[in-house]
Amino acid sequence: EGCRGLPRAAEGCRGRGRNMAASAVGSLCGPALLGAVPGAPRCPHGPALLFVKTSQGKEEGRRFYACSACRDRKDCNFFQWEDEKVSETRLAAREEYNRNHQPSFTHRQNVERYKNFVQLPLSKRRFCQECQQLLLPAEWEKHSNHQFLCDISTAQLKSPSQLLYPLENKKTNAQYLFTDRSCQFLLDLIIDLGFRRVLSVGTPRLHEMIQSNASQEEDFRVRSLLLDIDFRYSQFYTEDEFCHYNMFNHYFFGGEAAHETCRKFLHEDNGERVIMVTDPPFGGLVEALASSFKKLMSMWMETGKEGPNNQEMPMFWIFPYFFESRILEFFPSFSMMDYQVDYDNHALYKHGKTGRRQSPVRIFMNLTPSMIVLPVEEGYRFCAICQRYVSSGNQHCEICNSCTSKDGRRWKHCGLCKKCVKPSWFHCNICNCCALQTHTCEKADAGCFICGKAGHKRSACPSLSHT
Repeated sequence: EGCRGLPRAAEGCRGRGRNMAASAVGSLCGPALLGAVPGAPRCPHGPALLFVKTSQGKEEGRRFYACSACRDRKDCNFFQWEDEKVSETRLAAREEYNRNHQPSFTHRQNVERYKNFVQLPLSKRRFCQECQQLLLPAEWEKHSNHQFLCDISTAQLKSPSQLLYPLENKKTNAQYLFTDRSCQFLLDLIIDLGFRRVLSVGTPRLHEMIQSNASQEEDFRVRSLLLDIDFRYSQFYTEDEFCHYNMFNHYFFGGEAAHETCRKFLHEDNGERVIMVTDPPFGGLVEALASSFKKLMSMWMETGKEGPNNQEMPMFWIFPYFFESRILEFFPSFSMMDYQVDYDNHALYKHGKTGRRQSPVRIFMNLTPSMIVLPVEEGYRFCAICQRYVSSGNQHCEICNSCTSKDGRRWKHCGLCKKCVKPSWFHCNICNCCALQTHTCEKADAGCFICGKAGHKRSACPSLSHT
């Protein structure tokens, strides 16, 4: 749902997928995220994140700050060494640059413009497709050379995700939106579970479905607050419905007022019956996202709950299944549903495809799996042993005592690996593990990227943890 091309996980960057920090320093190898730190310098996307360059088999390298939200320097070229002395002249120029790269209108101004826009007759309602902006009659001449849509209806205003162009620059903002099927499933599930407030983090289509239902049905009681980095939505929602937010550094562009809006939303009804639903960029740094989500959870925990209710804020994190281990590293209480989430404007992430062509996107949650009912008409069934709904191809393994498939295909058990593996994998006696038959055996020179030792990957390197 959100901008799907923001910085890729540092541990998985290859070729065109190298993250912004890596390209910033040219030949440096393996930049690792250290996180958000107090007093970090800022770019137009808020406080920068701190990284460290690493080289295989060598000690930790020099630390540097890079933009939290863009992995391509063409989109944001911010870079600064941690120990660099920045002159007053350069600081002043940076502040001026940041100011000049803020939106033309404030959120409050956009709310006032919207009020004026809806008062116009249909024949005078125009939307500039090049500037992605609602136009008032006095602004027509300024946009006379641009392409625009006329006769903007109330229905179009209630569905801004369909009016706005999706941001599809894959290096920066590959923005994909839920299909009606997935969006309706999420909303029905939220209602069936008894939630009445949804913190929609990077899920604009879910937010607008909730807003639309609330305006059409008197007895509809679910409310939503959208947190999104796409400021264009401020043209359609009030300050109580939308906050301009960067989920990679937990930054509210609207300052303390926007932060307070979010806090109040989470604290209504003493924090009961609220759930966070987030659909981050799949190329995003998982550790940065997890840090922000934990801060949102901490904001919710300030309600001071006690006893058995004193636990994590309920959450749906929508992400590809192959990030399961990374998500569980930060949220051990989470589990993954088999439900396939699909998107309108993505060629591959579609439900109903078979084999490896089906959508890899799943829902990670911290709710009891048996509470989640998946649609039987789509082939999902309930496993009485696992006590959860699984896909039709996910057969229960008696040895593992679990429904082990992650991708919807029936997996097979390897007695040597002592676990189930993908059906296309075979056990390699050289690597002593299962892999594709066409894989290259690299056991001899395999080792941690940071310290060079075998037995662990760079993400679990003791040296990095110590740092």
